[in-house]
Amino acid sequence: MAITLSDIRVRFEGQGAGVGELTWGQLGILQTTRRTGRTMNVVVTMPLPDATPLAEMAAVLRFLVSRHPALRTRLRFTDGPSGERGVQQVVSGSGEIPLYIADLDDEDDPSAAAEEMRSRFELEWFDYEREFPVRMGVVRQSGTLVRLVLGYSHVMVDGAGILALTRDLANLDRATGLDTAPPEGASPLDIAAAQGSASGRRQSERSIRYWAAQLERLPAWRPAEPASPQQPRFWELAGYSPAMDLALRAIAARTGAATTYVLLAAYSTAVTRVFGRNPSVARIVVSNRFRPGFADVAAQLSQDGICVVDTADASFDEVVNRAQSAATSASFYGYYDPVQCARLLEETAARRGGPLEISWHLNDRRAMPGSQDADESGAGGVEGRDQAGRDVPIDEALAKLLPRTRLFWDRRMPSFDGALFIQVDSAPAPLASRQALPEGLPAVYFEVWADTRVFTAARIEEFARTMETVLVEAACDA
Repeated sequence: MAITLSDIRVRFEGQGAGVGELTWGQLGILQTTRRTGRTMNVVVTMPLPDATPLAEMAAVLRFLVSRHPALRTRLRFTDGPSGERGVQQVVSGSGEIPLYIADLDDEDDPSAAAEEMRSRFELEWFDYEREFPVRMGVVRQSGTLVRLVLGYSHVMVDGAGILALTRDLANLDRATGLDTAPPEGASPLDIAAAQGSASGRRQSERSIRYWAAQLERLPAWRPAEPASPQQPRFWELAGYSPAMDLALRAIAARTGAATTYVLLAAYSTAVTRVFGRNPSVARIVVSNRFRPGFADVAAQLSQDGICVVDTADASFDEVVNRAQSAATSASFYGYYDPVQCARLLEETAARRGGPLEISWHLNDRRAMPGSQDADESGAGGVEGRDQAGRDVPIDEALAKLLPRTRLFWDRRMPSFDGALFIQVDSAPAPLASRQALPEGLPAVYFEVWADTRVFTAARIEEFARTMETVLVEAACDA
């Protein structure tokens, strides 16, 4: 494939320039990148409409960077009096940013070129001190733009922030490149100042007390069997399950709880059955978008929340109620100074004389704002149907879907964020190995990343199967 790479410089100007401390969300992600060695860059690709002019793509880039201070933010690293390395955020009022162009020959594959650019944007570290945290590239073939690749530094923008950027494009006049409405929302500098205020410190202290209370509920845990460490250390089990999707919706319809809480209940039950850990623990992503003024801010606001769920002496529907309560509280207290939280974890581990083993994550990306399950409450009936569209009993429908489940080991990495990290989606990840998965049915797609120093491969497979079994059993239990 013959690719010619070039770029044009796009000039921007925006309000809110200044220097300040990092927000809690920025600092949390920066700490994670340092701990894991992963860039955590967020990159998307998409086809472009026919005859999209290059000038329009430059106008989109100029519009986004000019209106949103997070995309004009770089970091400044400073040496403190005791030798510690400090960091500040610097928001620029003007500057230039490149728009990358990959020109292809007529016989080349534009999808392959877009994937090559996507991979580069994802794996190459942003130069935090010199590079602005957004990369835009286009693939051009025979003089026509055919693909867009857009990447962000996760230190500056989270998933909900990217959706806010997408919504804001409605305020761009594509014919003139001008704004049709003034920008809205707090800047990262405003957010950091509020977090550093007296009220912000009180909020963080309340959250840290909640984390401390949840840690006290967790007894010490160690794996029941010796693991078999591998190289690379972290393995990914990928899964596809139409039965889980139908079961989630059936239980949600019965209980009135959103499917994300049903999923957390299934996770908690499987953790108890397979790993012998009760109460279970899961760290979930808290978007913090429900807080005043944060709904449409393009910034990094997400933080971890801690969910501790006791499954003892309870029906599955009661576990769903407990999961909903735990997730709600985790969200309310998921806004805190990550330095304070890290100190709490270190002190608690030292007092107990061993690791806490709480780096277990459940990331339900179906529940992101704007996704198909974001506001789904489970109200209404859920029915199984045969190929002719006739209603069938839920147990019969699930029995026909179960053989369609697929599990396979896929990627391996030397580092990852947590001993157990489960990501759940409503569509397959855009990876070549996922293209062979069956399509055409609503399904749960999930990835279970496991630390081979903690878990055996067989135990992780059992855990994934048990989550599905728990849901199917509960869906059939009227």
